Amino acid sequence: MFQDSPIYDRLVAERGDVPAHVRSEAERVGRELELVMRPLRGPGTPPGAERAAAPGAGWQRQGMLPGPRPH
Repeated sequence: MFQDSPIYDRLVAERGDVPAHVRSEAERVGRELELVMRPLRGPGTPPGAERAAAPGAGWQRQGMLPGPRPH
């Protein structure tokens, strides 16, 4: 993004490449979350079957309309 900028080069030399560090940490956290959020599969369960059997499979977030909340 700013690779040809002398100011960016000086900041990277002084502080390190912060955007690259943040990007790599975000990717690492994303991989860990993917593993943690993946439902457990029992032995002999075909791949993809846990998704259909998992509670909330196909759950979609819907926004709430402004105003009083229904009871």
